[in-house]
Amino acid sequence: MAKTDLPPICVAALYKFARLGDCEAVQRDLAQLCCAQGVKGTLILAREGINGTIAGSDEAIAHVVTHCRGLPGFAELEVKYSRAEALPFHRMKVRVKREIVTMGEPAIDPLTGAGHYVSPQDWNELISDPATIVIDTRNDYEVAIGTFAGAINPQTATFRDFPTWFRAERERLLGQGMPPKVAMFCTGGIRCEKSTAFLKAEGLDEVYHLHGGILKYLESVPAEQSLWNGECFVFDQRVAVTHGLAPGTHDLCHACRRPVSAAERMDPLYEPGVSCPACHAERSDDQRAGYAERDRQERLAQRRGTAHVGAKLPAKPPEHGDD
Repeated sequence: MAKTDLPPICVAALYKFARLGDCEAVQRDLAQLCCAQGVKGTLILAREGINGTIAGSDEAIAHVVTHCRGLPGFAELEVKYSRAEALPFHRMKVRVKREIVTMGEPAIDPLTGAGHYVSPQDWNELISDPATIVIDTRNDYEVAIGTFAGAINPQTATFRDFPTWFRAERERLLGQGMPPKVAMFCTGGIRCEKSTAFLKAEGLDEVYHLHGGILKYLESVPAEQSLWNGECFVFDQRVAVTHGLAPGTHDLCHACRRPVSAAERMDPLYEPGVSCPACHAERSDDQRAGYAERDRQERLAQRRGTAHVGAKLPAKPPEHGDD
C-alpha cells in the first residue's frame, strides 16, 4: 500500500518508565500542546513515567512524541504506531496518577528491578526450554483470544490481581527445588516491566520478559516460525491483530469493551452496541435499554455527520486496560 493510501489518522501508543519530576507542569504543557495540535486521546503521568494512547495527524503526533522525548530521561520513549480512518477519541485527557499501569505494589520499581529483556528472535528458544515457566500477564479476556503455546493463564480480571495470584500459586509453580526460569509477556511490554520487577522483589533471579511485547513478536517473527496461537487483543480501533499485525477477526462489545469473535456475533445474546455473550448476564434490562438508546443516538449522529458525545470508542488505552 502506498503511503498516500494509508488511513489519514496516526494512532500512537506510548510509554516509558523514567523519573518524572513536576508532573503537574508536564501535564499543563502536554495538555496545551495536544490541544494546539488537535490531538485526542489519553496520557497518564506519574512519578514513575508516562503511558497512553493518542491520535491525530502525522505532524501533530510527531510534535507530541518529540516533546515527550525531550523530557529528561524520556529520549527512549517506546512508541507503537497504527492507522485509523477517523479520530478514535473524542477528547484529550492528560491525567496525573500514582502509577502509569496499576499494580498496587508501591515498593516495586521497574527502573531498578525489572527482569531481563529477550528479543522476539530469541523468545522461541526461551519458552521452548522445559525449565522455563511461561506466564501470560494479561487479563483473562485478552488471553481468551490468543496466547503463546504452553503459557500459564493467571485468569486475572485486572493487573492488580497479579501479585495476589502469584503469591497464592508460588509454591505450586516453583516447587521446592532450584527456582526455574520465568518468562513473562504482555501486549506491548509495559505490564512486564512491573511484573518482572515484582517477581525479582519476591526473590527470583532468572526472570525474563519479551521485549516489545506480543505486538513486536507478531511484527518480527514469521508466521511459519511463530509459537503464537490465535489473535492479540489491542487497545485501539483494530480490536485484535495477528501475524504481521494484520487485522484480526474480532469486534468490540461497546457495552463491556471485551473482544467478540465471529462465532459470538452469531449468538442470540449478541446485540451490537448493547451486549455480548460475556456481559449479557452482568447487565440489567435497564442498562441494556440505555445502551440501545445510546447506540440509536450514535447512528443518528453519524447520518447527520456530527459527533455524538457518547460515541463508541475503541478499547481504552494501556493503563485503562491494565496494559
